[in-house]
Amino acid sequence: MKTLTKKEKEGFMKEAVKLAIKANNRGEVPVGAVIVKDGLIVGRGFNQTRTTDDPTAHAEIIAIKEASQSLKGSTWKLNECSLYVTLEPCSMCAGAIVLSRIKNLYIGAEDAKTGACGSVYNIVGDGKLNHVVNVEIHILGSTCSKLIKDFFCELRKK
Repeated sequence: MKTLTKKEKEGFMKEAVKLAIKANNRGEVPVGAVIVKDGLIVGRGFNQTRTTDDPTAHAEIIAIKEASQSLKGSTWKLNECSLYVTLEPCSMCAGAIVLSRIKNLYIGAEDAKTGACGSVYNIVGDGKLNHVVNVEIHILGSTCSKLIKDFFCELRKK
């Protein structure tokens, strides 16, 4: 797996941002995620908890499921994949990231309330678990943070 440039990382995060905007347009918390293997997007997801009445329909979970289906037959493990997500994953998603063996996690904005990848908890970095994920934060951080702040500001107005 080659080391990506800042521009390449930002390019994949921009794809996640597009998905976050799609979530926002549907009244969902604007979180988007893409999973990349060998420079190609193999999984995409955006939050759909409200529209599906499914508390597990987070962007990361949907992207993991799609990537697993896309790579079906090669392995269930996503250990050669990277996940780009606009908001720091929660504990549920962090657990799924560890269990699916994702190698790299690129985060747009930190989540000081429910973040489980370094902010509140650090599930993906816990050496007691069977897998530790490489994490890099603040990829297009101001863009990703603004999406979340604007969403909740509008929600409070209503």
